Amino acid sequence: MATDKKKQVIYLPLEDVESEHCALIVEKGLARLKSIETHQVELNNRRAVITVDNTQAVAEAIKAIKDLGYGVSTVKNTFPVLGMTCASCAGSAESIVTYEPGVVSAAVNFATGNLTVEYLPNMTDAAKLQKAVQSIGYDLLIEDETKQQETLEVIHAQKFQNLKIKTIWATILSFPVVVIGMFFMNMPYADPIMWLFSTPVVLWLGKDFFINAWKQAIHRSANMDTLVALSTGIAYLFSVFNMLLPEFWHRRGLHAHVYFEAASVIIAFILLGKLLEEKAKGNTSSAIKKLMGLQSKTVIVILPDGTQKQTAIEEVATGDVILVKPGEKIAVDGIVTSGSSYVDESMLSGEPIPVLKKGSEKVFAGTINQKGSFQFKAVKVGKETMLAQIIKTVQDAQGSKAPVQKLVDKIAGIFVPVVIGIAILTFMLWFVLDGDNGVVHGLLAAVTVLVIACPCALGLATPTAIMVGVGKGAENGILIKDAESLELAKKVDAIVLDKTGTITEGRPEVTGFKWLNNDDAASNVLLSIEKQSEHPLAEAVVKHFDGIPTPALSGFESITGKGAKAGHDNDTYYVGNKKLLAENNIIIDDQLQIQAEQWGSQSKTVIWFLNSRQALAVIAISDNIKEKSAQAIQEMQAMGIDLYMLTGDNEATAKAIAEQTGIRHYKAEVLPQHKAAFIKELQQQGKIVAMVGDGINDSTALATADVSIAMGKGSDIAMDVAKMTIISSDLTKIPQAIRLSKQTVATIKQNLFWAFVYNLIGIPIAAGILYPINGFLLNPMIAGAAMAFSSISVVSNSLRLKWKK
Repeated sequence: MATDKKKQVIYLPLEDVESEHCALIVEKGLARLKSIETHQVELNNRRAVITVDNTQAVAEAIKAIKDLGYGVSTVKNTFPVLGMTCASCAGSAESIVTYEPGVVSAAVNFATGNLTVEYLPNMTDAAKLQKAVQSIGYDLLIEDETKQQETLEVIHAQKFQNLKIKTIWATILSFPVVVIGMFFMNMPYADPIMWLFSTPVVLWLGKDFFINAWKQAIHRSANMDTLVALSTGIAYLFSVFNMLLPEFWHRRGLHAHVYFEAASVIIAFILLGKLLEEKAKGNTSSAIKKLMGLQSKTVIVILPDGTQKQTAIEEVATGDVILVKPGEKIAVDGIVTSGSSYVDESMLSGEPIPVLKKGSEKVFAGTINQKGSFQFKAVKVGKETMLAQIIKTVQDAQGSKAPVQKLVDKIAGIFVPVVIGIAILTFMLWFVLDGDNGVVHGLLAAVTVLVIACPCALGLATPTAIMVGVGKGAENGILIKDAESLELAKKVDAIVLDKTGTITEGRPEVTGFKWLNNDDAASNVLLSIEKQSEHPLAEAVVKHFDGIPTPALSGFESITGKGAKAGHDNDTYYVGNKKLLAENNIIIDDQLQIQAEQWGSQSKTVIWFLNSRQALAVIAISDNIKEKSAQAIQEMQAMGIDLYMLTGDNEATAKAIAEQTGIRHYKAEVLPQHKAAFIKELQQQGKIVAMVGDGINDSTALATADVSIAMGKGSDIAMDVAKMTIISSDLTKIPQAIRLSKQTVATIKQNLFWAFVYNLIGIPIAAGILYPINGFLLNPMIAGAAMAFSSISVVSNSLRLKWKK
């Protein structure tokens, strides 16, 4: 393959990597490849993420993973290449396909005119390969994309179906073996009949265990397949030996028992366990499936001549005008250009109430239009849409590891070798201490130890809980970026809140207006001045009066720190603060003065409108407190969390907001750099601090905090820095996030407790610790069932998170 010097991030979809221990084995295998710059295995996402600067490294990584006994989901296809006239054409077509991200190998045969290509279905598809070939003057003959492309879902569905068929056949073939082994051992030809039924179960239906165990062995590694292969292989071979050479035991005065039922039933139970586990794990990723299901396939684009064209979502470009009909999904992010409707954004924000969308309002991919219809201009398409970013964030978070996982990783890394050591020790002790029956009992106990040990339950304990927790957060409009912040959130005992845009709406509005005389002409002048002003508060006045006619002004001038002035009809008009009144010796009527003082005491910002002689009007502007802010603050304080509001506003405004919302601690006139310093002070007092903000000026404080939370309607920088994002900017989502953290961590602890206890109790019983006390020796078949269902119990416990409030 050709060398591509540009670094690429490649996502390899993994197969059969079922536990954290398996993931560690793959990571170690990738670490040995010098051609890979960085690597990470994400168990929940079932993928390995590698960085390479050479496309050959992708093939090497896949080979290394397959050599370890695991799989990588790739698609192999052959397409006719059109337009080739010579061998060099074949070389060009092969080269351009090879450079396409996600292609593992590509070869063009000029004689047959065919391209044979292997690619990663999560990174590329037939249509993208066709575009690449078309870009250099050739073409690929491909079927309709929906028929051609084998997606990961199809691959997993096929795997599940194959597993289901294996499980059914293993159950059918094992049943007569169990019946004969337990009730009809003395019937004629009992041993050959059991051997006949158990052989296909062990050597055909269970062959993958032996193949993968061998691949592990040649790389000096071991996993669950090793334990299954050793236990069933030993039981099967021991039984075949006893069936063919019973005299060996008869000469020693012992009966030649066979254990075909143990070998076949263990494989049947483990296949059943894997089948149920696969189904349960499919449910843990339901949040991602729901989000992906929100993505539209086609849209109606309005062409420049006014005609409509149905277009595939992949072909939509920035700037296209798209028509949305009632009940349709919005395909990409954009801005409404005409029409209006209510849009259901609950799938992104978790808020059930539809939002009115009209001219210049933003709309987002995945949301659902209600009864009206409108047109909007595409602003972000493909991977740039908010929905695509949310899906990527959720996938990355589900693939990340919680700090508690580090200990589990260390244990999982040595678990299988330790279990094999215990099994050998068990056999040796039985052989030495049990006299004539030592070999038989020793082999049975060793097999049972190998079967009952469950590294999968241990490996699944943390990632499945994280996967469900992150997914549940996304469904409720809480976007969690990594597992560490989800685990840490439960420990938060201090939350620092920015005021503007966090507690308040962040959109100043005119909340009061008092004229000296009702003067429509004067209001026209006021609007005209504010339209030219650059002051942030001017926008609130413009919004309040917009729609009335505005006269032409002369001599507009912005007065820094005070306001603005302009001339009209041989008079001068001013808009601004009280300093303008004093400087120009303006007369203030008592009723305006009283109203201004009253609004000031309510923490509202007061703006004056005046001419060259007297004050004409006083205007109150305030940033309204969000509807649910007070409720959220009460909830958090009831949880024992100390809340601190930091704002750059004056003392009176800060005090009024604190009183209205019930916040006990606040600081006014705080500069952005001082917010981070205040967080450090709290951390030095031993507090776990969360910072909640929405603006660029909050980014330093967000980065300093232990847990950083951004408001989804704030700046992109704040959302990039923060580890959590509240998409709807609703503060009540924060106590929800803390409760979700507590529930997730509790689930992880429960899973780890049962996984450890299961192994700590199960392995000694399997080894025969109870035999000297009451003669109990655990049947390998029962051990197989227990081992199979231990993983299912862990995954099922994680799934309980989905239904908790």
